[in-house]
Amino acid sequence: MQVQPGEVTRLLSSARAGDSAALDRLVPLVYEDLRAIARRQLGREHGPRTLQPTALVHEAYVKLSGGAALAASDRSHFMAIAARAMRQVLVERARHYGASRRGGGLQQTTLTDGSWTTDLDPDQLIALSDALDTLEPRQRQVVECRFFAGLEEKEIAEALGVTERTVRRDWTKARAWLYRELYGSGAADTGAGAGTKTSTPEAR
Repeated sequence: MQVQPGEVTRLLSSARAGDSAALDRLVPLVYEDLRAIARRQLGREHGPRTLQPTALVHEAYVKLSGGAALAASDRSHFMAIAARAMRQVLVERARHYGASRRGGGLQQTTLTDGSWTTDLDPDQLIALSDALDTLEPRQRQVVECRFFAGLEEKEIAEALGVTERTVRRDWTKARAWLYRELYGSGAADTGAGAGTKTSTPEAR
């Protein structure tokens, strides 16, 4: 579907102004992008999938239609918020299906921008989500945009209203923090340089 420049931003503005149907008109315009984010997140599940991409998009939409989407200012910002909603759906399902205690026997996960990463089992997904929630808000948003949504630095900068240099700095700090939270202080150096691990795509 061809989308006119600024159409997503216009519909988001209409939704914030009280147009209850604006979000319903917006979703078809970005549906394939939302499915791509869903496939990215589900591709990290270890073992049988608990959801298909379409179902994950629909469950995330329920969260977005509850008011979360109204915070979005443009397309990139909307995608970042949608990625967070999808992560929340997956974490809620992991908790519901009885994942064990946080941090038990975690396998180290490589936080890069590439399509490949270590599979996440429910325990790991919950632990990563809990660790994300300990980050400073902007750093958490950068990780969500880059690792979960697959946005480029320029898109993240536009979504968050910061410079690309700030995005790169926040990404580096956030990775180091997450590795310390997940694997202990001894893993901090590994986390900061995770993008250069052998057989792992380098972080852009």
